[in-house]
Amino acid sequence: MLIKGFDNDKYLKLQSQKIKERIELFGEKLYLEFGGKLFDDFHASRVLPGFAPDSKIKMLIELKDEAEIIIAINTADIEKNKVRGDLGITYDLDVLRLIDAFRGYGLYVGSVVMTRYKENPLADAFKHKLESLGIKVYKHYAIDGYPHNIPLIVSDEGYGKNEYVETTRSLVVVTAPGPGSGKMATCLSQIYHENKRGKKSGYAKFETFPIWNIPLSHPVNLAYEAATADLADVNMIDPFHLDAYGITSVNYNRDVEVFPVLRAMFKGILGECPYKSPTDMGVNMAGFCIYDDEAVGAAARQEIIRRYYQALCKRRQGAGNDVEVQKIEILMRQLLINVDTERKCVGAALARAEETGAPATAIELSDGRIVTGKTSELLGASSALLLNAIKAIAGIAKEREIISPEILEPIQTLKTTHLGNHNPRLHTDEVLIALAVTAAKSEEARRALAAVEELKGAEVHSTVILSEVDKSVFRKLGVNLSCEPKYQTKKLFHG
Repeated sequence: MLIKGFDNDKYLKLQSQKIKERIELFGEKLYLEFGGKLFDDFHASRVLPGFAPDSKIKMLIELKDEAEIIIAINTADIEKNKVRGDLGITYDLDVLRLIDAFRGYGLYVGSVVMTRYKENPLADAFKHKLESLGIKVYKHYAIDGYPHNIPLIVSDEGYGKNEYVETTRSLVVVTAPGPGSGKMATCLSQIYHENKRGKKSGYAKFETFPIWNIPLSHPVNLAYEAATADLADVNMIDPFHLDAYGITSVNYNRDVEVFPVLRAMFKGILGECPYKSPTDMGVNMAGFCIYDDEAVGAAARQEIIRRYYQALCKRRQGAGNDVEVQKIEILMRQLLINVDTERKCVGAALARAEETGAPATAIELSDGRIVTGKTSELLGASSALLLNAIKAIAGIAKEREIISPEILEPIQTLKTTHLGNHNPRLHTDEVLIALAVTAAKSEEARRALAAVEELKGAEVHSTVILSEVDKSVFRKLGVNLSCEPKYQTKKLFHG
């Protein structure tokens, strides 16, 4: 069974209380940087079982009458078409998704800031698109020597060159599609401009990872390093906090590096800095809400393994590099992680592939059972796995055909004859649709369809890199996927 180890209700209560305290501390305006994913923090829900992916938005809704939102996006991420691994969409498209989602909750999105801006056809096209949709866009520029050259940064040639973002509410939430988007720099730039205009404003950071009051080497904190391996982020002991209070706390390099800048900014605005350390400036009560350390540790170790396979696949696809892979390998050695014993679906999938001579998949269900899927003329390995898994959950014999051939054959004909596909095998989405149609007349199919919900939290491994369709289906079902860094065919193009 999936064991929970995190008290989400307690987390909501503690975080909300701390945010209100920060608003009262600064009075006129608070720039609140939201680290991690705001709507759907699936990383947090994976490594802290019990954490609800929408926890942050629930708190923000309570403050919606006094809050507005700025979304920051790094121009380089637009140029590189950087993709959110958990959603499979590019960062620029995710900005549009975020705006729609915020508005759907009745939250006000004031503007988008393009950080580290430089002229580029893709970036300029995205800016034009946003403006044509009625969304205000501001440009912030890269600063030489950032974040160490404080005299330049805190000057008209540093933050002063950035366009001032017009805001109208007392709580300004700064968020982004992912890490490295320039959220903190956006906040600091705004504080600089507010000060030039004679206005008082403050800054705080709503962050989940790293968790400051658990050990530096805790699997949850190391899982954060694995998740940001492409950014070269490093968790470290906060030296400012240790010096000020004699207490060991965990932070990460970018916050520690930028703290002198933040301290100088506050001295310019208020005459003194209200924070003695990067840990002080954060609002992070997650560590107080872990009640089963063993459960969250095991979940975090699984996340590190998945991130390792993800990095291997990215490298195989030309989107990653050796450094990213090697960094996660070091984390795995540090925790003495053994993939064979800790991620049982890996060995089961590889054994099934060896047995059949074709791509295979395996799933570890929440009750610990292992189910496999093989490639056949009718089904791909992922589709076969999906059917086998829900039959196992529903108590239906593996040999039973729960989808009528009368439904499957027309789908294959449509794919190959009318749509021009060379592969007649059904993808996972097609199998689920066929199952849903069959369920209209079959009690057994209805039982199997109802079992789909129980796949959430299961662990799956594939012996080949899956199609985007299959990856998307597993993601939507809440299944945690890893793949071997191999293609199913030797073709040069893999659509």
